[in-house]
Amino acid sequence: MTDTPEARTPNVVDLHVGGRVRMRRKMLGVSQEHLADALGLTFQQVQKYERGANRVSASKLYEIAKTLQVPVPYFFDGLADPVADERDDVGEAANRVITDFLNTPEGLELAAIFPKIGKGRVRRQILDLVRAMADDEGQQKSS
Repeated sequence: MTDTPEARTPNVVDLHVGGRVRMRRKMLGVSQEHLADALGLTFQQVQKYERGANRVSASKLYEIAKTLQVPVPYFFDGLADPVADERDDVGEAANRVITDFLNTPEGLELAAIFPKIGKGRVRRQILDLVRAMADDEGQQKSS
């Protein structure tokens, strides 16, 4: 195996599967330690799976699915169909944005709480605030 930057970059599928493991674990309120214990692993191994640094074997993915109470295909939701002739670039981009958001520590919590804000006007004000903060952050980085 070569030690090139490409060789050290996790595979897109491994990143996606790991992100879905992390998202489901967090949705259930399960710690990495608890999941690791249930799987007979160290929590560091779970971390590596979630970061896509290590590939999850088929048998381990089956155990993870059983432990996190989801069907195995759940971990592949949002990936392009490998046998489809036509690609849905817009749909794939939207899925990536959603997955990236939900894989942040705050994203999952925000996604759960945001719909509970009853007033649409308040939700729009929060969105405006976040946009302004992101614009300000982008301007500071380009300075």
